[in-house]
Amino acid sequence: MDQFVIGVDFGTDAVRAVLVDARNGGELASASFAYPRWRDGLYCDPARNQFRQHPLDYIEGLGYTIKACLRQAGEEAASAVRAITIATTGSTPVAVNEEGTPLALMPGFEQNANAMFVLPKDQTAVKEAAEINFIAGKQEVDYLKCSGGVYSPEGYWAKLLHILRADESVSRSCFSFVEHCDWLPFLLTGGHQAMNVKRSRGAAGQKAIWSTEWGGYPPEEFFSLLDHRLRGFPGRLLKRTFTADEPAGFLTPEWSLHLGLGITRNIVIGIGGLDTQMAAVGGQIEPYWLTESPGSILVVPADHNVPGICGSVIPGMISLEAGQSAFGDIAAWFKKLLSWPLDELLMNSKILFPGVAELVREELEGQILHTLSQRASTLALDNDAELAITGFSPGSDAPRIFRALTEAGCFGTKNTIDQLASQEIPVKGIIVTGEAAKKSPYILQLLADGLQLPVRISKAEHSTALGAAMFAATAAGIYPDIQKAMKVMGAGFEKTYAPDPGKGSFYARRYEKYKKLKDQLNQIQ
Repeated sequence: MDQFVIGVDFGTDAVRAVLVDARNGGELASASFAYPRWRDGLYCDPARNQFRQHPLDYIEGLGYTIKACLRQAGEEAASAVRAITIATTGSTPVAVNEEGTPLALMPGFEQNANAMFVLPKDQTAVKEAAEINFIAGKQEVDYLKCSGGVYSPEGYWAKLLHILRADESVSRSCFSFVEHCDWLPFLLTGGHQAMNVKRSRGAAGQKAIWSTEWGGYPPEEFFSLLDHRLRGFPGRLLKRTFTADEPAGFLTPEWSLHLGLGITRNIVIGIGGLDTQMAAVGGQIEPYWLTESPGSILVVPADHNVPGICGSVIPGMISLEAGQSAFGDIAAWFKKLLSWPLDELLMNSKILFPGVAELVREELEGQILHTLSQRASTLALDNDAELAITGFSPGSDAPRIFRALTEAGCFGTKNTIDQLASQEIPVKGIIVTGEAAKKSPYILQLLADGLQLPVRISKAEHSTALGAAMFAATAAGIYPDIQKAMKVMGAGFEKTYAPDPGKGSFYARRYEKYKKLKDQLNQIQ
């Protein structure tokens, strides 16, 4: 009997769904959907570091991708679907009313950016994060010990406080604040009371200061010291959180029909999770191997006494996560920067050559990373070359800048490894997931050489969505635990890049220069 599961990965720019055969992990179909409102730049203000997304982008994307997967797989596929699990960016919370409806879906708030989901890259809550750090530093209980000791503007409580302060109308109507990864399972299972939203343990532990050590979230008194506007909010959250291998409930008949799955057959909706964590599972994370996906994550046996942990990805393990930008993010940013003149010029050509300009742009953009990698790989090793964002001169062409950015990404990972080493946590190697970085063997070889560690490349084309599918299979009871699901459904590794020992001393010297530069920049800031 066929047993299919669906994993859904809500990224920053688009959502992707994969239909997977739970018996072997084979991908039967996949589909993606670019968020139209996000693509048009709505509700965002880059100059203010404000980045918001409308819930309709998520709802429309979910429907489109799942229906597209079912069409690709054939008419019999829908009847074999057993479970769906969702991965999202985080912290990506939204203000909801008492029924759990995002305010952006309510009359009067449809165009209000403060009623939208607040993305991780949104940095409007810097002041609020600083206040949380200040108040936390005066408490007898170290509430930030599981958040690396410092609360980020990316965190749940900082964003909530900022929204409450910034918009009186939203503040009056906001009953609770709900993570994207928690809201969609709530929606699909027919939830109608915000008090009952099942919260992801991974998201709550990493982003919302939740821990069993202090009985859940910090007490009401802690938040009252920050701002009176936060009174009542901790009490509207379930003290218990849930792991991604648990079911959130069953898909409602209405949503089953809407997603093209026909009359509902008790399709399980799994507890949602963060993309970094699910990508690590999809990439078959193992102890002491640092996984580079949307972020950096490493798991170690639970008997390690490690401060600054951020929850658990695998039962019996503890997870350590870092904010290092993925190599794919760096490459994508630089490609976008180089493409700007091309985009502007071709946009003005569309009137004369409809359709042709877009094809030209896609063809040229597709060659940028490949060409940069080829040229950068021919550059001689030079200790005086550009490093990170310094050392530029009239001779600093695009391949040299690309190399500097790649080295900076490598050294950021090296800094993470050094921090782990200071806690007596060894790193055996790197596991890379994600499509962008995998397109450049140059980046991957530089990573191996710069770290002097082996770099494994996950064979999974869509590791985050595959990880979500593994959790879906576990939540549905197809597998007894996520370890078994990973073993059976994992795609394995397509290649391992071995470090060149002859380049170790060169990159060691470059890394020392990088650290000095980082310290100087921190002093300026």
